[in-house]
Formats: sequence, structure tokens, C-alpha cells
Amino acid sequence: MKRYILIVLFMLVSIPALLAQELNCRVVVNSDKIQGTNKEVFNTLQQAVTEYMNDTKFTTVQLSPVERIECTLQFIVSDYTDERMECSLQIQSRRPVYNSSYTTTLINFQDNEVQFNYKEYDPLVFSATTYENNLTCILNFYAYLIIGIDFDSFILYGGDPFFEMARTMVSLGQSTQEIGWKAFENRRNRSAMLSAFVEPATKSFREMWYNYHRMGLDEMVLGATKARATIGKSLAILPDLYSNNSTSVLFPMFKEAKFDEIINIYSKASATEKSDMYDLLIGIYPAENRTLEKIKEASR
Repeated sequence: MKRYILIVLFMLVSIPALLAQELNCRVVVNSDKIQGTNKEVFNTLQQAVTEYMNDTKFTTVQLSPVERIECTLQFIVSDYTDERMECSLQIQSRRPVYNSSYTTTLINFQDNEVQFNYKEYDPLVFSATTYENNLTCILNFYAYLIIGIDFDSFILYGGDPFFEMARTMVSLGQSTQEIGWKAFENRRNRSAMLSAFVEPATKSFREMWYNYHRMGLDEMVLGATKARATIGKSLAILPDLYSNNSTSVLFPMFKEAKFDEIINIYSKASATEKSDMYDLLIGIYPAENRTLEKIKEASR
């Protein structure tokens, strides 16, 4: 509840940060695909990104150390030639559910268009308004996205200021020749991700996101049946949203973050609730029939 209060205060006023940084980020750099090169450069990259993500104050929001957002960045390096690194990047973030030991996944997404120049011991310098290099621009973008999506789960449209900060990173990235930033170039790139969270056409997704988490999951311990009904009602907007935005990156992002959780939530639901949820999701994700069948199969 404390974080919720802090978020409300942040939305009302903007004051210099006095407490901890926003993220508690675990960073992994996997270079198993790279042969015959000095592996130490990947160790220094992992250390540098870890320090950057955890020591940078990305916003003016105030969080205590225990309220820092748990997240993971995993770089899978596919090529390193002439100080040019090509990777895929797996981004994950989580947040606690009130009055429980359970943490819910908010992001579980893979970016396959991550390229940047890096040599051992290169300093990573933060700027919220200027382009330093592609690596820091990517890191800033995902920091703002992680914070924005987290805040959206606590307060309706709470992520707005952070998505605006992410917009600056997209604009800076688009001023370069780097991949992953161009509008309409890829339906799952960083430009597409930003658009999904700021376009009016997909605003109802953010309403669902808030209701699902704050009014649903956070109320589970007080009454599972009522909370599950709230979750079901919140998800009911998805078919209409999908019919008008079927190519939006929101739908693969939602699937990758939430399918396992939804199956677990409905494991103790009535047969009617299970059937209704299956019917709702199968229309959006017809290729996921095998996974979605688990909703109906889950024992009561």
C-alpha cells in the first residue's frame, strides 16, 4: 500500500528524489554463442549494465529501497566483431501482490533487434535528453517502460510520465541508423511498443491492466471469488480491442506475461467461469489452444 500512496503523491507533485533508485535489476550477458574471443569484455559489459540500471536515478519518483522494481535483463550475444555487438534481449519485470508472498509478472518480452558498439571498460553515461550511444538509449527506454508498466498496475494511467520519457528515447533512436527504433519497421520493435502504450486506440488495455492488478490480484487475499470476477470483467475488453488492433504488440506481450497466471487463477473457478475465459482468449490466440485448454482442465 505504501507504494500506491507514493505513486499518488508523485502524480500530484514533482520534487527531487530523496530515496532509492527505481530498479533492482539483475543483468545477465550470455556469450555462449561466441567462440574464439576474449570473454572478459562480456563480463565487464554485464557489470557495467548492472551498475547503470541499479545506480541511475531515471525519474523523480521516490521509492524506498524495498520498493524498487524487480526486473531482469538477459543479453544473448550472437555476434561480436570490431567492437560491434549483436544480441537479443529478454526483458522481465515483476511486482508484489498485496498481502501475499506472490509476485506477478508484468513484462516477459524478447527484443531481437539489439545492436550497439562496446569495448571493454567503456563508460555508460546517463542522459534523459541526449543520445549518448545506442546501448544507453536502449537501457533508458526499457527502464522507462518497466517503470511505466509497473505504475500503470498501481494507478490508472500512472505510467504516463514514464512513457513520455520513453518517447524521448524513441525519438533519439530514430535520429540514428540503428535498428529497432523505426516506426512501422517491425511490429514488435521499440517504436511499436511505445505506440501500444500511448495511442488512444489502445487506451482500454491500460484500463484493463489497472483493474486486473489493482482491483483484481491485489484483492485476492480478501476474497478470491470476487477478485476473480473482477479479473474476468477486466479481460472482457480484450476481444473488442483485438478486433481493431490485431497486430498490436500488446497481445503477444500479454500472452507471454500472463497466460500461466490466468490458468492458475482459474484453477479454482466454476466450470462456467473456466469455459467463459477459454472462449474469450481462444478467439484472440487460436494458436494457443493447447495452452488454453489447461484453463478448462484445471482441477477445482
